[in-house]
Amino acid sequence: MTKETGGGLNPAWCGELQSALAEMSAGLRRTLTPWNVSEEIFCPEDFGSTPGERATAAIQRAIDAAAERGGIVRLRQGDYVSGTLVLRSRVCLEVCAGARLLGSTDLRDYPEHHARRLTVQDTSMGMHQSLIFAEGCEDIALRGHGVIDGKGDQRHFPGEETAQGTPGRPFLIRLIDCRRVNVADLTLKDAACWMQNYLNCEDVLIERLTVRNHANYNNDGIDIDGCRRVWLRQCDVHSGDDALCFKGAAQRELRDVLVEDCRFYSACNAVKVGTDTQGDFRRVLVRDCAIGGLAHDPSGLKHACCDAAVSLEMVDGGCMEDFLLTGLTIDRAWSPFFFRLEDRGRVKPGDPRPGVGMLRRVAILGAVGHDCGPRGSYMTGIPEKAIEDICLADIRIEQHPSLRAAVSEAAFGELRGVYPDAHMIDPIGDAPAYALWARHVHGLTLNEYVVTPGTGDPRPEYVTSTDVTGLRIG
Repeated sequence: MTKETGGGLNPAWCGELQSALAEMSAGLRRTLTPWNVSEEIFCPEDFGSTPGERATAAIQRAIDAAAERGGIVRLRQGDYVSGTLVLRSRVCLEVCAGARLLGSTDLRDYPEHHARRLTVQDTSMGMHQSLIFAEGCEDIALRGHGVIDGKGDQRHFPGEETAQGTPGRPFLIRLIDCRRVNVADLTLKDAACWMQNYLNCEDVLIERLTVRNHANYNNDGIDIDGCRRVWLRQCDVHSGDDALCFKGAAQRELRDVLVEDCRFYSACNAVKVGTDTQGDFRRVLVRDCAIGGLAHDPSGLKHACCDAAVSLEMVDGGCMEDFLLTGLTIDRAWSPFFFRLEDRGRVKPGDPRPGVGMLRRVAILGAVGHDCGPRGSYMTGIPEKAIEDICLADIRIEQHPSLRAAVSEAAFGELRGVYPDAHMIDPIGDAPAYALWARHVHGLTLNEYVVTPGTGDPRPEYVTSTDVTGLRIG
């Protein structure tokens, strides 16, 4: 162990990463703008929509007509109750202030749409129903100052919390293999499952959304899966499940992502990678965001607080590298930071099982945390593959003291085959250290990393396994 002081403690790769991601983010700011939609207006009322009746067919006819030349399908005022709508290229679906697009509560209004290009998500989760669906489209948008409400509570769409299939509970938005996507200014609420899923999309601008997803189980806020060139800004997300989640089920590289000036609050994980991590994840910058747990869960299905504020879970063979999170405010996280590298190896039927992936070159530079713990932060690889090159710097966390008996590191075993969320250790105990427990990590820098546990915590500040190498604390 090396213990040093001063600003020069951060490794050289950390400064190089900051420079590279500053250049990447500047490029996204220059080039990702809302596409120029035709100003021709198509209203469902002109295609047979009648107040008090299902609007699905009329809205779809308006979308199909707009797609011929490009244009705006405008929901002007009042409630539009609908089942699945299929977007087309060059179409903007606009929900104006004073209008609401309400999901039908009849599952028969959501015909299954199976992706033409099969992914791990389709085979492992059975996710084939949604209120808004698009595949292989270009220049599409969802915008307006109105509301899209999935009406997805358990009275209408019963189900259990699951890490496997969620049949019978539609997504609100699912976009697959699309290019030039803009989603802006809407209030999105109460999906029956995930709120919005962007899978293998390119040039995606998501901005100024208000997301409230507390109607059911598996209520993620935003899921970005195998996308390139994504700018997510000024969004306010409260969700029962993961608030912002990066995934690799598309088996495509996720690359060049900027997330800034957002709020992500969850009863599960605030900012997460995983669990499906079959693809690679590179060049992601999250900055100036408030993240953490809910003050209370309005659904009554989950709990206040979140399992982890930052949860990085590489378990299906992909490579995650060059992530920078900076300027974070963390509230109510049982574990502020949780990193896990393991060998689950979930794939599509018939695909070869991958080897162990990689989790490396991750920097968290600048974070303040309040009302956290008492579980504590931890990062664990496996004996045959270590997490590599992690830097936690300029971090101040205030957390509650553990009231459980202190447990030795050996008591936890290797935790193989356990679902990889920070609560995985709860049946055994809180983490064996209050500030950080590290196991199977090579190249760990803790620079001005200060955790205040409150009085009476029985644990030491740090616990590291014998194979943690390159540990520098200053």
